[in-house]
Amino acid sequence: MTATTTPFPAYLVRGQDDVAVGDAVRTLVGELAGAADASLVVEDLGSDDYEMRTVVDAAQTPPFLTDRRVVVARHVGRFSTADVGPLLAYLADPLPTTALVLVGGGGQLARSLVDAVRKVGHVVDADVPGGRNRATWLAARLKEAAIKLDPAATAAVSDHFGEDLSRLPQLLETLVSSYGPGARITTEDISPFLGQAGSVAPWELTDAIDRGDPAKALDHLRRLLEGGGRHPLVVMASLHTHYARMLRLDGAPDVTDEKSAAAALVMTGSTFPAKKALLQARRLGGAAIARAIILLADADLALKGTIDWSGDLVLEVLVARLCRLRPSTPAARPPSRGRASAPQ
Repeated sequence: MTATTTPFPAYLVRGQDDVAVGDAVRTLVGELAGAADASLVVEDLGSDDYEMRTVVDAAQTPPFLTDRRVVVARHVGRFSTADVGPLLAYLADPLPTTALVLVGGGGQLARSLVDAVRKVGHVVDADVPGGRNRATWLAARLKEAAIKLDPAATAAVSDHFGEDLSRLPQLLETLVSSYGPGARITTEDISPFLGQAGSVAPWELTDAIDRGDPAKALDHLRRLLEGGGRHPLVVMASLHTHYARMLRLDGAPDVTDEKSAAAALVMTGSTFPAKKALLQARRLGGAAIARAIILLADADLALKGTIDWSGDLVLEVLVARLCRLRPSTPAARPPSRGRASAPQ
């Protein structure tokens, strides 16, 4: 985000990650206040019991000893559509000397409020984007930083934080405090400050399994369980979905390409996941897919108490065995289903 010459009369900062939202609000308020004394310019409504009328009254108050006021209202998601009526009336004719910063949280934001802010101001989506936009977001934040990371250090941050790039602002502040503004940071410099590895996307785990890379797959598994805080049954559900797609596509006579695969899997939007499932199903073949389903079933029972193993251990063994699956030979047959025991 960049500072604007003429501030909008209203902003809405929203997102699912409290850290990312908090950082976006601090940055925005700092830009709006500029070099002025924040104690004179900024009024922050952060309690859980303020009323909507309080926000409107604060927004309608002219500045004193300054040329503008910045009013921050937090947790506006707790207000219903009926509650935000006075605020909607204010936004229809806002005071030009007030920059009103509304912060999501506390519940679902009223749609009418989001629309009203869009008409007169700007909506800030604070969450770190996924996919290709994630690299763009990271590059933009590093370009704005007071210190400079060399390419190897940048790659280390991206890999180590994974899906938890909302930790980046705190890391950058720590690096500036430690090395000073303008410092060029290397991998060796940054390593002591990275902390616990962040989570990864579930597809990174399944991709590593599909490649037959147990070391990388187990690393991704631990990051999902520890850094991502995912319950073992949630990870199991992702793995089951991955192989159930292959099972559905294996041998299907009407599935010839990714488009028909997506139709068979009832997928809308991008067909890329269907393409991956089809290619892996063809690579493994029916017998290996059947073996994977049996391994998943045994592990699922183990997670539910058929053996005295921790959930993490059950999944580690399962992932290692899935990585060892090899393409089926024409003569191969799926093994018979025995009674539940330790994952095999």
